[in-house]
Amino acid sequence: MRMNAELAFFDTNVLVYAAARDDRRTELAGRLLANGGIVSVQILNELVAVAIGKMRMSWDDVFESLTAFRIILPPARTLTLETHDSAVAIARRYGFHIYDSLIIAAAVQASCTVLYTEDLHDGQVIEGLTIRNPFL
Repeated sequence: MRMNAELAFFDTNVLVYAAARDDRRTELAGRLLANGGIVSVQILNELVAVAIGKMRMSWDDVFESLTAFRIILPPARTLTLETHDSAVAIARRYGFHIYDSLIIAAAVQASCTVLYTEDLHDGQVIEGLTIRNPFL
């Protein structure tokens, strides 16, 4: 788990696993979220897309999950032109896809120290943000 001094940012997959049923990662995702952290509007949008598409959740279940996440997490970070500009610079420097770079930029702007995701290189540090895959 994370240390108290860390401020976490959650990628979409953490929320997806927390909302899933019968997934071995659900319990861990729930514990991570219970410890607190931040998401962006992009993460919520991606959650909706995965929940409706791959998970085949009903709209009622999607709204229930979104409501639960809004209760346990602070308001989602908005994406601004500054976030976009920072993401473009990150994508250019590190070779990440722009959408991954937007997540990293939002996490850095929120002064987070750790990004929980399974989509990037575990242990990599980008502008003071450490990438952690809690599901390894």
